[in-house]
Amino acid sequence: MDIEVPGANLRRRPRVSRRTMLVALVAALLGVGLAAFGIVSRQQAVANLQQIAAARAIPMVEVAAPAPRSGDTAIELPGRLEAYARAPLFARVSGYVARWHADIGAKVKAGEILAEIEAPDLDQQLFQAQSDLANAQANEQLANVTNQRYQALLPNATVSRQAADEKAADLAAKRAFVRSQEANVARLQALAQYKRVVAPFDGVVTARSTDVGALINAGSAAGSELFVVSDTNRLRLYVSIPQSFLTGIEPGTAARLIVPERPGKSYAARVEARSGAIDPATGTMRTQLVVENPNGELIPGSFATVHFHVSPEPGYFAVPASAVIFDKGGLRVAIVTGASRIALRKITVARDLGNTVEVSSGLGADDRIVQSPPDDLRDGDHVAVKEGLAKETRPNTR
Repeated sequence: MDIEVPGANLRRRPRVSRRTMLVALVAALLGVGLAAFGIVSRQQAVANLQQIAAARAIPMVEVAAPAPRSGDTAIELPGRLEAYARAPLFARVSGYVARWHADIGAKVKAGEILAEIEAPDLDQQLFQAQSDLANAQANEQLANVTNQRYQALLPNATVSRQAADEKAADLAAKRAFVRSQEANVARLQALAQYKRVVAPFDGVVTARSTDVGALINAGSAAGSELFVVSDTNRLRLYVSIPQSFLTGIEPGTAARLIVPERPGKSYAARVEARSGAIDPATGTMRTQLVVENPNGELIPGSFATVHFHVSPEPGYFAVPASAVIFDKGGLRVAIVTGASRIALRKITVARDLGNTVEVSSGLGADDRIVQSPPDDLRDGDHVAVKEGLAKETRPNTR
């Protein structure tokens, strides 16, 4: 039987050195420090990400100040040139074209013969009317002689008063019939003058719709004219002026026009008249300008681009067209307040100039307008303004 001696196992256990314990302690502290550093770093990264996300959530906008209108506004409008006077020439007599003397493009003078018409029916009517007139004049002479004889015999009671009055009335009737026949002859003679088709004024023959031997019917429908003569020394220029520009384009206003066939050259024009009514379909007023065309360079019926310079209205501001918001709230612009907040303000657009619009109410000179507001921009949103754009150059409306 073995007997265990107390304290024998204690003597056999190895002792842990102080150095080993110190290393273990340092390692434990280092692990705790690394864990704490990792936790703090992660929290800092999360905070930074939150700050970046919050910063990016604020929209960045560009702003510009509304520009008070100064100087004339140049606008371009399409127009159509027409002859100052244009006369379609129809036949007043029926017959056949015997000959014509002017073709298209020919310059003619007032009264110049353009064509001659053979009208045998009219010639015979005139001959018959002249014969009827001669017969009526002979009857008048006989009635006059008879009346004189009866009036001479009346004092001697050779003829009755009734017979003398009848001869006097017969003479009056014969004279009236002579006047009627004279009027008929004069009518046919005047009608015979229309056998010659003449130019009504100085101009150019712009259409010829007949030829030798063609049958002519007097009173033909529109569109069957023999000739068309146009006065091209002056032209009428028709332009449809938008309602918003009517106050600046009145009779007497000067304009310039260009045509595609003569690039680089412009012509002077002047507003002569306006229709005085707005077309409800287009919102424009038909306006007539006059263009001098002594050299014939401008062609009637051609397209032209008309340039006007419209004086600005006092109190109007010019803003970029991209700044205007059109939604269920109407026409509005986004204003950046001093607290970098958005304020949506209603405006009244007076004129649309393409890249810019003229605003007649709703803005002040010190307002800062968002040039291209995002679609999701709302009233009261916080925004950031790009550096250097708060004093951006004002839009050019010239």
